[in-house]
Amino acid sequence: MKLGIIGSGKIVKDFLSISKYLNDIEVYAISGTERSKTIMEEFKKEYGIKNIFYTYDELLNCEVDTIYVALPNNLHFEFAKNALENNKNVIVEKPFTTNYREAQILSKLAKEKELFIFEAITNQYLPNYKRIKEMLPLLGDIKVVQCNYSQYSSRYDSFKAGVALPAFDSKFSGGALMDLNIYNIHYIVGLFGKPDNIEYFPNIERGIDTSGILILEYKGFKCVCIGAKDCKAPIANNIQGDKGCIFQDTPTNVCDGFKLLMNNGESKEINDNNYEHRMVNEFVEFSSIIKSNDLEKCYSLLEHTLIVSEVQTIARSKSGILFPSDSI
Repeated sequence: MKLGIIGSGKIVKDFLSISKYLNDIEVYAISGTERSKTIMEEFKKEYGIKNIFYTYDELLNCEVDTIYVALPNNLHFEFAKNALENNKNVIVEKPFTTNYREAQILSKLAKEKELFIFEAITNQYLPNYKRIKEMLPLLGDIKVVQCNYSQYSSRYDSFKAGVALPAFDSKFSGGALMDLNIYNIHYIVGLFGKPDNIEYFPNIERGIDTSGILILEYKGFKCVCIGAKDCKAPIANNIQGDKGCIFQDTPTNVCDGFKLLMNNGESKEINDNNYEHRMVNEFVEFSSIIKSNDLEKCYSLLEHTLIVSEVQTIARSKSGILFPSDSI
């Protein structure tokens, strides 16, 4: 894979830090604005990136075959669509798009052009997550699932002071559901599929959800997903069945070791993750899928992304949280 990155924020720095593990990925170019010149020059020097561009057209017209869209949420759709239209494969940071309509457009376009498109969502590719999926039958009939990802944001202080940075700005498709709870949605949907009913109860300040409780209803059990940027609590994920429980005390995007706690008193600690950094597995798999030209696997993963996009769109709509592109 010859990769071109659009963006220069924190997630790009995270990705570049793992590039040494990605033998089949060459980071060929990075594109950003003149404001980002210093940081991009640092990236080029530290990670051996061959090219820096200051327009997206230059990136699209160079030799890269795959574009990694690592921009604010509201820009994911536009930049991913442009990449597909220019016959580039695409990796899009979470959340895939602002809404389900945009996600459907990207899916349709990628399939028409037989191109690869992935949402960069870490938990789906982590060995611990795959092990949890395998072990679900041990728990018996699932009754209650709870995921709490509450992390006080330093940006919330600015928000309270009247400065709305992208994470708390509806113009940038921000908010707790799109930032933190989206990981919980992926976690749940990857284990149990599309829910039968969706309800969202957010704390809304100045038109954006600073925290909220998402209820996903399935036949026979309920899931409670908490995402908060205005308060914090111990991270806790519990999958509770009538024979036992899986407990995990790390965020659903990290998915570190977990405990299997059975009703008969048996317990087991499990940690199958093979890399310290959460992002390695997903990019290894993206590269492998593209290299083997496995469009079927890619589009199977895309179906999961579409369900998650539909869930978050319904949740926002029901709770009255609207973003500019929702009205198009």
